Amino acid sequence: MSTLKKLSRNLRDPVVSAMTGLFSHGPTPLANTLDFPGDPGLLGPDSVSWRVLGDASVFVGGIRALVVQSAHAEVVAGVEDHSHYRSDPLGRLSRTAVYVTETTYGAMPEVEAAVGVVRQAHRPVRGTSERDLPYSASRPEMAAWVHNVLTDSFLAAYQAFGPDRLSPADADRFVAEQTQIGRLLGADPLPETATDLRDWITNHPDRVSTNAQQSAISFLKDPPLNQPVKIGYKALFGAALTTIPADLQLQLGVRPNKRADRIGRNAAKALRWALGASPSWQLALVRCEAPIPEGVFRQPLPVPGPTS
Repeated sequence: MSTLKKLSRNLRDPVVSAMTGLFSHGPTPLANTLDFPGDPGLLGPDSVSWRVLGDASVFVGGIRALVVQSAHAEVVAGVEDHSHYRSDPLGRLSRTAVYVTETTYGAMPEVEAAVGVVRQAHRPVRGTSERDLPYSASRPEMAAWVHNVLTDSFLAAYQAFGPDRLSPADADRFVAEQTQIGRLLGADPLPETATDLRDWITNHPDRVSTNAQQSAISFLKDPPLNQPVKIGYKALFGAALTTIPADLQLQLGVRPNKRADRIGRNAAKALRWALGASPSWQLALVRCEAPIPEGVFRQPLPVPGPTS
């Protein structure tokens, strides 16, 4: 190994370790995906979603989604009442990552299984919010808030910190593709363009400040992580805040510092250099026997290929 390659690896490995530490607190996604050769899944290799969700900006989008989802009074009540995120601070983030990976890149049996896991987990999540309204995570309108905010967050993060900016047509394609996942989840309504999606979130009637929201945001600002992971998380958290509209920032009580955008851009570039594109994307391309773009992937495949 050349001195330059060794130096590059020594710089890259700690970054890979720290970032995978944020998202490795759940099951390994796509563990058996090569058992379904030729299956393009729900979206397929020509989708915008495979490109967007394979980029390092997805880390920013995932954190942004958790922040914005807390703006809904009943959704955040369900999280506060039923989630174990305080004792397992990275579990929710990891479970979200597994769900997104499997529904985006999985073969159809994996997509259906991932949706089934989420729907099963949502069944017991019911109660009464602070404003004395009943909630149930299985209701289409609550599932819609969670799903739509996730879609909007991944799009906002990619547009701000991705390697390029999607055209308006491709942004709309991304949103429309994601509605296919939302329908499987039973979510409704599902706006099908980027503008309609943003407007739906901005004008949502259940955006209400609550104590549960303040508690969730306080935790997300400073979760109990080990120092190397926390440094990376803080950079991504600050970057996520820069993509949240001003009125939502006001409701949520968050405000990015002046350097957050620049730090976010540098962090995204560093992650793109260190991690490359998602190995799950590459694995899905292998399963579909689709062309593998050169110079995009840096990590080894998450599971070994089939043996002859």
